[in-house]
Amino acid sequence: MSVPLSRDLLLINAAAFLRSFTFGLTGVVLGIYLFRIGLSSFSIGMVIAAGLVGSALATVGVTTRADRLGRRRTLVVLSILSAIGAIALVVTPTVPILLLMAFVGMLNGTGTDRSAAFSLEQAIIPGLVPDTSRTWTLSWYNVVLDTAGSLGALAAALPLLLQRWLILPLLTSYHTVFVGCAILSVVTALLYPFASAAVEVSKPAMQISPHQISPATKKVVAKLAGLFSLDAFGGGFLTDALVAYWFFRRFGVAEESLGVLFFAVHLLNAASHLGAAWLARRIGLVNTMVFTHLPTILIWVGAAFPPSGKWAVLLFRGREGRVEMDVHTRQPYVAAVVVPHERTFASGVTNLARNVFWAIGSSVAGFFMQNVAFSAPLVIGGGAKISYDVLLYRAFRKLRPPEER
Repeated sequence: MSVPLSRDLLLINAAAFLRSFTFGLTGVVLGIYLFRIGLSSFSIGMVIAAGLVGSALATVGVTTRADRLGRRRTLVVLSILSAIGAIALVVTPTVPILLLMAFVGMLNGTGTDRSAAFSLEQAIIPGLVPDTSRTWTLSWYNVVLDTAGSLGALAAALPLLLQRWLILPLLTSYHTVFVGCAILSVVTALLYPFASAAVEVSKPAMQISPHQISPATKKVVAKLAGLFSLDAFGGGFLTDALVAYWFFRRFGVAEESLGVLFFAVHLLNAASHLGAAWLARRIGLVNTMVFTHLPTILIWVGAAFPPSGKWAVLLFRGREGRVEMDVHTRQPYVAAVVVPHERTFASGVTNLARNVFWAIGSSVAGFFMQNVAFSAPLVIGGGAKISYDVLLYRAFRKLRPPEER
């Protein structure tokens, strides 16, 4: 039995790598590309929000139907739909059509993988390993995601490089890169059917609907979803696409330099997941979530008032070294405080809440950038995330997963 489980983890991580690579790339270039084709800050925020709303509704489908329809089949469909988001950037339709295609294709401008597929994989992985290996397995999964995202961010220089090497118009270079992203999404879809039946749920568990989830689980998940919504609302102001756009417009940082910057910070993210797993064993998952996340947000709020782009970059790097440590610890915590057959529900609901409020935050951020102050999203988003840390600690510091009791 160990052979198919090892193969399943390998396939899931390989698919996640390809998916996260495209997200890392689009996270850096999306806002800049949309600005280059003439969209306003508000419209850019709306396109990012449309993709996140599409991802949120896809997460609803994952939560309520994936176990019944088949997890492998669901992941294949999600991968194929993702290709539509990349194609939308190639055909550059009018804004209403672009919004629709971004919605259907779940276009990701966050720079990190928080997709419906990510939600489903979070539910699958804990069932493939013993409880004692759950935190470390999810940690390595997140290392794969962030490493791929860092390489994708580095690939953000490709449009300008293709323009120089092949003497192409700049927009044609962008389109070539987006076609490549669509192809990678299709390749991802081809990987999932090779996973074994171990990634699926048993027949009795498949009959469980949201109405059959225990009241205790519903209460815990509702609290977590509410808190994650607040965190995601703040995160919507700080997506990679908007941050890269902010660096581009405020300090004139070009795509090549932004690619290197986001490559470095995503590598810091990847390293932080292993640090989080080590720290969580010593101080607990909730303490790790709060005590690593709060200082990084305070650092990033300071980036709204730097005297130069160099200081902004230093503050950004200081934030990214620990900012993702709460992501890794949040996933095993959600999986640990519910019973196994409720994990798809718990993962789906909490990720749905995050995607919805990411979308709201992104659309509001675009409005504030255009009508209030260009750096306002950094302050507002940081304030929301600080509130999340304080409330999370107060609500869940006493609810420990089984391995910490």
